[in-house]
Amino acid sequence: MKIILINKFFYLKGGSERAFFNQAEILRSRGHRVLFFSMRDERNFPCSESEFFVNNVDYNLPGSLKGDISRSARILYSLEARKKLSRLISRERPQIAHLHNIHHQLSPSIIHALKERGIPVVMTLHDYKMVCPAYTLTRDGMICERCRGRQYYHCFLGRCTKGSRVKSLVNVIEMYLHHSIMRVYHLVDLFIAPSRFLAEKIKEMGFTGNITYLPYPIDTREYDPVYGSADNTICYFGRLSREKGLFTLLEAMKGVDATLKIIGDGPIRPALEAIVKKECLDNIIFLGYRSGPVLKQEIINSLAVIVPSEWYDNYPNVIMESFALGKPVIGAGIGGIPEIVRDNETGLTFKSGDAGDLRSKIQVLLRDRDLVAELGTRARNFVEENLNPEKYYSALIKVYQQAMEESSWKRR
Repeated sequence: MKIILINKFFYLKGGSERAFFNQAEILRSRGHRVLFFSMRDERNFPCSESEFFVNNVDYNLPGSLKGDISRSARILYSLEARKKLSRLISRERPQIAHLHNIHHQLSPSIIHALKERGIPVVMTLHDYKMVCPAYTLTRDGMICERCRGRQYYHCFLGRCTKGSRVKSLVNVIEMYLHHSIMRVYHLVDLFIAPSRFLAEKIKEMGFTGNITYLPYPIDTREYDPVYGSADNTICYFGRLSREKGLFTLLEAMKGVDATLKIIGDGPIRPALEAIVKKECLDNIIFLGYRSGPVLKQEIINSLAVIVPSEWYDNYPNVIMESFALGKPVIGAGIGGIPEIVRDNETGLTFKSGDAGDLRSKIQVLLRDRDLVAELGTRARNFVEENLNPEKYYSALIKVYQQAMEESSWKRR
């Protein structure tokens, strides 16, 4: 089968890109021809289809009024993306398209390019963009569902997009244009939700697309597990941003006889470091960004990994990677996290935002090293049995077959 995979970034920017490239490798290793469509960037991996990639645009850079208008128009409907994808389709004639993150840099104009050629379209949902102009269902760091029932104007009122009224307005216009006027996402034959929570939540919020559940896979052959640890450390790794619950984590570490390693970078790092310094939290250290074998070793050295999210986290890759390395996770009981962090089976959960509850769960593992090893073993078994690439591939092919049937039925 010839499959075109589409994502706005073509380098490992985050978890959704990791899922994108993992999917490509799984398909290629089983004999499928995989094509790509994305945006140009100096960090991109080599790709034979790169001549068709759209020009780079960074919406975070300051610019002139003319430039801002041009970038806003691209968010709403990229003629460049539609034209270039049409050229690639004409040359390669893929049998099915699988979309990942396309918003803003590519825009849903590419869906029109695909459907005018009769190509079935599948789309993986990595966040809440289908119902939330700002992606996260948060406002000022708190859970927000004001846009329920397509009341997208609340994004403008709350300056939900990076605190900017202008950017928020563009996102509001984008949502009404794509969902209420053009109804372009109705052309997608099947959506994939990596967590059951995401699927149910966006339905509650008013999304009517056809959604199926398929969690991300992980190849455990790339991870050598170590159960338990001689070190008296726990770790957090990922982006340092407000919705991740890191302020709660710092509060929870007060009086805990263990070292917390915070691995990663992000906008709130200075604020976190200021708290640690002011309150003399000597058991907390910042390691900055780590990746590859260095990151794996830090996780292996830890007793457990903390995922203290305070937003509807979808299906965090950090949990799967921790499980693959034989480490239990202490996770906030919010979003899709409890679907994989199962109490006394693969880890422990706590009430999101409750530092006292989190502290008590950390203490449980510090007191019982046998439990740490037992939970880590079960966590590894969980990903081996449920999230292996072969099981994912079989389910994905069924999704493609269903999408092809849906697409064929729509054309009748």
